[in-house]
Amino acid sequence: MFKQKPLAAAVSTALFGLAALPAMAQTGAAAGAEAQAPMQTVEVTGIRASMAKSLAVKKNATGNVEVITAEDVGKMPDKNLADSLQRLAGVAVRTDYDEAEKVSMRGTNPDMSLILFNGHTVSGGDWYVGDQGSSSRSTSLSLLPSSVLNQAVVYKTSYANIVDGGLAGTINVSTRKPLAQKERLSGQVSVGASYAQLPDKTAPDLNASINWKNEANTFGIIAQGFAEKRYVRRDSVSRFAYGTSSGWGEINTATMLGITDATLAGTGLKAADLNGVRLPGSMSSEFVESVRDRKGGMLSMQFKPNADLDMTVTGFHSRMNANNNGRLTSGAIYSMLMGKGETLGGTTGTAPNTSSNGQRVYAQIRNPVITTERTLYGHELKILKSADIVFPDGTTPQYVGNSEGFYRDGAEATSAFLDLDAKYRVNQDLTLKGLFSTTRGVGKTDLDQGTTFARFGTGVSYALRGLHDAPFVEYQGAGENRPGINPDGSGYMIVGRTASGVRTTDKEKSVQVDAEYKLENAWVSSLEMGLRHADHKRDSRRWGPAFRTPLSVTYDATGKIIQSTVTPTDGWQPYPGNFGSGLGGSGWDNTGFTYTPEALKAYIAANTKETSEAFERRVSTEIDMRERQSAAYLMANLEHGPWSGNVGVRYVRTVVDAQIATPIPNPRTCLRSAPGQAPTVCAAYPGAITDAGDAVAFYDGTTFNQLSGTMYYKTPTHKVFKNFLPSLNLRYEITPDMIARFGASRTIGRQNYNVLGSGFGTPGCDVNGCRVTGPNPDLHPLTSDNIDLSWSWYFARRSAVTASVFHSKIDGYVKTGTVGTSTIELTDPRDQVVKSFFINTSSQQGAKITGIELAYEQPFGSSPFGFTSNVSRAKTKVDDGRPMVGASEWAGNLGLYFENDKASARLVANYRGEYVNSTTAPSPTANSQGNSVINGIVMPTAPTMAAPVTTLAFNASYNITPQMVLSFDATNLTNVKRAYYRYSEDEQQKLDVAGRVFYLNLKYRF
Repeated sequence: MFKQKPLAAAVSTALFGLAALPAMAQTGAAAGAEAQAPMQTVEVTGIRASMAKSLAVKKNATGNVEVITAEDVGKMPDKNLADSLQRLAGVAVRTDYDEAEKVSMRGTNPDMSLILFNGHTVSGGDWYVGDQGSSSRSTSLSLLPSSVLNQAVVYKTSYANIVDGGLAGTINVSTRKPLAQKERLSGQVSVGASYAQLPDKTAPDLNASINWKNEANTFGIIAQGFAEKRYVRRDSVSRFAYGTSSGWGEINTATMLGITDATLAGTGLKAADLNGVRLPGSMSSEFVESVRDRKGGMLSMQFKPNADLDMTVTGFHSRMNANNNGRLTSGAIYSMLMGKGETLGGTTGTAPNTSSNGQRVYAQIRNPVITTERTLYGHELKILKSADIVFPDGTTPQYVGNSEGFYRDGAEATSAFLDLDAKYRVNQDLTLKGLFSTTRGVGKTDLDQGTTFARFGTGVSYALRGLHDAPFVEYQGAGENRPGINPDGSGYMIVGRTASGVRTTDKEKSVQVDAEYKLENAWVSSLEMGLRHADHKRDSRRWGPAFRTPLSVTYDATGKIIQSTVTPTDGWQPYPGNFGSGLGGSGWDNTGFTYTPEALKAYIAANTKETSEAFERRVSTEIDMRERQSAAYLMANLEHGPWSGNVGVRYVRTVVDAQIATPIPNPRTCLRSAPGQAPTVCAAYPGAITDAGDAVAFYDGTTFNQLSGTMYYKTPTHKVFKNFLPSLNLRYEITPDMIARFGASRTIGRQNYNVLGSGFGTPGCDVNGCRVTGPNPDLHPLTSDNIDLSWSWYFARRSAVTASVFHSKIDGYVKTGTVGTSTIELTDPRDQVVKSFFINTSSQQGAKITGIELAYEQPFGSSPFGFTSNVSRAKTKVDDGRPMVGASEWAGNLGLYFENDKASARLVANYRGEYVNSTTAPSPTANSQGNSVINGIVMPTAPTMAAPVTTLAFNASYNITPQMVLSFDATNLTNVKRAYYRYSEDEQQKLDVAGRVFYLNLKYRF
């Protein structure tokens, strides 16, 4: 009779278990008394052993930490490290195509958490073209299979000896040590396959490792290789579109002249009643398919000639090919209502008007259904829930939407590191450590190529349903969903082409030296001190070939379209027959078309030409930064009776140098050199990059215009930031099995690269002045003052209850889309006069996070069953009243497991609450944190919210022999719909499904 939500079910299960806890503890005590009699010793391995190891590390840690071990991962349905980490309390992930990718901690965005490997940072590339150009500091873990893990420790409180940069927390992943393995020669080979249900494709899944060490146990090697592939597909409906029609907006009868009292006759509404009503700009569908082909390996060598010296060299490399293609079919409701016929959705005063038989026409709203919503900010707004958006009867086909297709060839991400970890014990009191590392990550797309078509018809009907159901949509008078114009003027016409590539390289070299000196002191057991220096470079570049001929669309005197560029009608194919079957709803138009990757590549290749590498360069999008981090710390380790802990301070100096792409104020000041010619010299701006094309046209048979487009030069910036980061951690043993901890610290988080060093955007002027988007190199690093209090009770073997409360006060949180006081001289595009432009950029503000975390895990008595559970709540507050980007208030996990000497199984549910969805590095110029005026009321611009989601995953394994294991994994078992909305759940923005994925592997151990 009572239907619980997933989180409520997890919490109630945990509370029920807590109620039974004393009885189980008594049972454990009784069992302990019986165990005094002689009995056979059994070595416990697998799930139970890994849980015991993780709890032991957690119990003995000075600060508040979470731990997972290699066996944990091996018995979970996890394909990468992010999948594994999301099982921990206070950890959430950003998911793409239902594989976790980026990790966030305690209600923050992923760029506020620091990922370390063997104690040093690791550079990783992004596979998705949007992330490749965003230049976030977050690490993509899609390149790191869970099989490389030995142990991961999540530090929720900071130590002075931990690398700085984790504002919300730090995760240190350690790889296996060759000399720590039990056998001289051992290894594992895993052969299997993955099956993705939605694309209905199977791919190989291979993994192998071998460990060898000499008989003296002084030298050893671990080698590992992996080749893991799976196909992915995502079906979506959304509000994405071209121009003004993308997203949501408001009705304005002053510009939407087809909305009149007469056209609304019989509805009980007047035209004035519709002013300010929110309506979607498009009813869109999206189809994307891709591959994740991950290959790489790890090699580790350890040399320990005696008890005093220990040296380990570890190298890792991973490359993932992720070519992807898809199609967007979108509408143009705003253009229709405003009587605009610009075929890429433009609605400015200069945009072409609609025309039918020589007359401008405006779409009307018929059969409107209006409901009321309450926004997440508490305002009441009205929504046009359903309507027919149609042109007057007898109108010839007009612009009603678009279809966009793309193929991203050479989409690839790589991550690699090489480190040398050395430890030398000088004497019984002094130990020295050294860590030298270099890491490099690359995210690139060789060619992001696509075509855009305009659709012509006479109207569209829609009806929004629930948040998790596809809306009804049906186009009128638009013909079939296939390329080409019909005799009556309906159908699709090509109106746009694009081709560009991007490559972002992130690399760092670091050196760290530490020393620990033991003391004979009643309170201070040892002193630690150390130095670290890192040289970090970030370089992002984009390029694009030149097109041979322009695309042009003209109209005759009656408004009929005259096409001068032939629309390609070969090589296309319809959407899959089962497109949208998992999105719910019924009766909606789920048809569409897409070109095969081969056909699209051939079309773009035939319409582009080689010029020169320099001319294809797009300077305006470049990021060129160098950041040098230097740190020194001193930390005292404390121990006295039941008390232990550490207290210390870390000094950090950050030097940021950027070369910012800056437009030359007057485009006629410098001459651009033609492709293949030597760069011209510009006396006014000696640093002008005159040989870069920056996407200016260079068509066949035309004379190159040396004054076309915007030219750029690089402006250097140099900033130095200094921070002192104190920290205190105290641990108190209430009893040997009950631990209380307190932590206080100041942490640092550095700003994303794009807000510090991205180039300037397109300048614009209006009656309120002139503005241009740009970076803000003056932004100082974020700092957070943190307090953490936790209590843990390890009441039985493999059993624990933990409760934590925390509070963080953040200074320097980015506020995007702010008009600052800085100016730059540029040309007013209206009158070609050089004027001062205010820079629309990022500013800083304060934020707070307050939260609680609960965790409880325990086997069911002496049975082979048990469970794990955790729930966390993080309340965030930003000074401007908006929700913090990427912050989920609620998160939780509930896992059930079974294990005996022949088989094991694990079922894991993960819940993440709603959060503001964004790229991991939001554009510094985006208006996501600006204001909107609706019906005369100023309110925050609507964010894009990701709705709560619960995922379910399963793992099972069977020991055919002691050496051979058959395992089965399944992810996204419930085929969840990932929903997104704007001001409220009544404003559906997007709905995705990606399908279930299954893995079957045969593992042989020796």
